[in-house]
Amino acid sequence: MSEEIEKVECLIIGSGPAGYTAAIYAARADLKPVLYQGLQPGGQLTSTTEVDNFPGYPDGIQGPEMMMDMQRQAERFGTDMRWGIITSADFSKRPFRLVADETKTILAETVIIATGATARWMGLESEARYNGHGVSACATCDGFFFRGQDMAVVGGGDTACEEASYLAKLGRKVYMIVRRDELRASKAMQNRVMNTPNIEILWNHVTREILGDGKTVTGALLENVKTGETRQIDVQGFFVAIGHTPNTDLFKGQINLDENGYIKTIPGTTQTNIPGVFAAGDVQDHVFRQAVTAAGTGCMAAIEAERFLAAQED
Repeated sequence: MSEEIEKVECLIIGSGPAGYTAAIYAARADLKPVLYQGLQPGGQLTSTTEVDNFPGYPDGIQGPEMMMDMQRQAERFGTDMRWGIITSADFSKRPFRLVADETKTILAETVIIATGATARWMGLESEARYNGHGVSACATCDGFFFRGQDMAVVGGGDTACEEASYLAKLGRKVYMIVRRDELRASKAMQNRVMNTPNIEILWNHVTREILGDGKTVTGALLENVKTGETRQIDVQGFFVAIGHTPNTDLFKGQINLDENGYIKTIPGTTQTNIPGVFAAGDVQDHVFRQAVTAAGTGCMAAIEAERFLAAQED
């Protein structure tokens, strides 16, 4: 049986705002992009309820609905949208050799990686139940909904301190739930948290359960890891800030990654260390992690892929 091989000009891996925007631009540039949506078509935003901070939606929009809008727009210009995953990638020479769903070989002239990052969760059943209904992994995205209320942030690193500081401006009180008796954050971030009067740090505590009324979060049950004592805090917003994991396992050993596994791009571009391979969205952005910035880098990646292909023809 002969191996099935397909040749494409532009292969896009991933389907969040970065992947879909790259597809819109690549399709309009007549690159005939093929996009593999991955295990979570639409990416992280499909697990978000209300999106209020994406330009052009004055009344807000549901995350899954916004991703369907982007998908339809990409398809309208001719993107070949496919449900499935890329299971192996060889970037040692062009055209790049990739395998979809372990069966189909694709030879791609350019590749745009938009596989995103996955928020780390605590693994509680109640956390999953109230995800999007009081539980969030993004203060910038969802803090606005809890103005004037009490909130909690789990974590002790820079991200947790940044989230707590941001939420403290919006809310009445912010609890920081820290497993250890010290913060891992930089000194500057520690000082900011310590000097914010409405942030209370609960040292040596872990979350045992997130409490709710069946619809939204009402509090959390905590345990002191040193004494074993439990206590309940009343909060309406619960933010998990224990980090993100970039979805880059497929590319390890081939593309330059930073110490946390994010793809390194040349500053001001989406270019990786491999000419013809570009990275857009949260897979290369651990700073902003917003839908609008992901979409912006998706646009950049498609334009850079188009220019790269044009240069090959000269």
